[in-house]
Amino acid sequence: MIPKLTYHLSFPNPLDASEEGVVAYGGDLSPSRLMLAYRSGIFPWYSAKDPILWWSPNPRLILELDEFKLSRSLRKKIPQFEIRFDTAFSSVIRECSIAPRTGQSGSWIVPEMIEAYEELHALGYAHSVETYQNGILVGGLYGVSVGGVFCGESMFAKVSDASKVAFAVLVNRLREWGYDFIDCQVPTNHLKSLGAKEVSRNIFLQRLSSASTPPSGEMLWNMSEF
Repeated sequence: MIPKLTYHLSFPNPLDASEEGVVAYGGDLSPSRLMLAYRSGIFPWYSAKDPILWWSPNPRLILELDEFKLSRSLRKKIPQFEIRFDTAFSSVIRECSIAPRTGQSGSWIVPEMIEAYEELHALGYAHSVETYQNGILVGGLYGVSVGGVFCGESMFAKVSDASKVAFAVLVNRLREWGYDFIDCQVPTNHLKSLGAKEVSRNIFLQRLSSASTPPSGEMLWNMSEF
């Protein structure tokens, strides 16, 4: 009888990442590996032609919830949308996969990533925020909740400012629920304009490890409308 093999999941120390921020490559996108990665300050990001690449960039972009810049014009637009949480995760991630991340020629949200994050969503780790107009999904975002940190992954908009509205509502709810900050991963001018800032990888990892789990946040994610 062939003995059952057991595997010990681990990642290299993210402080030993390459200059570009790559920590490791290969492995799989199982829920246990993905959540270990996020808890370690690491996330997957790769194209269909590459092996799975695991990243921990330096610097890291984060948003302190109290530093979010809500412009007057964006505040006026919020009532124009209906906002829901976790009611159309699969639709959101698929819409996000259509538009590539800035600087990439193709989408990094390959079919295997979609399937993996849908599983994380079913397990209660991955979440979506959706914006609707007249009952039609017109924007949104998704990410992964790790303790007191929300790790933002991607967003999309079919109507002007639809994703920004989703982000603004998310920031407000995370603040109310007792979250610490949002991990925005890779620095972009768009997110910096909303108040995100760069911190060193070392500081990010310290903040991640010290962020406590909100007492009620996970239970409130299933509320459908705000």
